[in-house]
Amino acid sequence: MLGKDVKKLKIITCHLGNGASITAVQNGRSIDTSMGFTPVDGLIMGTRTGEIDAGVLIFIADKEHLNMTGVNNLINKKSGVAGISGLSSDMRDLELAAAEGNEKALLALNMYAYKVRKFIGSYYAVLNGLDLLVFTGGVGENDHKMRAMICSDMEALGIEFDREANAGVKGKDKVISKEGSKATVMTITTDEELVIAMDTKYIVEHHTV
Repeated sequence: MLGKDVKKLKIITCHLGNGASITAVQNGRSIDTSMGFTPVDGLIMGTRTGEIDAGVLIFIADKEHLNMTGVNNLINKKSGVAGISGLSSDMRDLELAAAEGNEKALLALNMYAYKVRKFIGSYYAVLNGLDLLVFTGGVGENDHKMRAMICSDMEALGIEFDREANAGVKGKDKVISKEGSKATVMTITTDEELVIAMDTKYIVEHHTV
């Protein structure tokens, strides 16, 4: 879309949805990602904690009298923005509630945006710069309010965010940074099924059992 060679760009992709991750891409290759050994690591998600002090798990297990299954259920299914807000894992519900004055819903949104911003900043340091910031996934593609929260006041990273271009964008491939922005910001529609099919085709054609 930009007419540029992906192998010459410093890219940060933000795949934001009920599950979420951020990836640093250098010269066409992923060099770091926010997810760890399991999807629980990294960003705050719909019902997952994101990165957390390991000592917290011991503390909670002791105080709440939870076994390993109970702790696993807590960090995977009862945490994230749903746990923070006590309301929902759906950003649309949280944004409506926040607009009506629900402080916990607003806290969940602010914490979510803060953690995304934090990872973008850390990967900017890892890449030693940024050419392209991509938003994708259910939230990344469709939630213009969350994108605006994340991209506000990031001029130090070369991001000149275009609020007018961003407003109302859902499920479109579109540039949402200002013309002349050192770092380009885009929304890109997700097609996970296509990637799986392409990878499967490659494996079948290039590997023998």
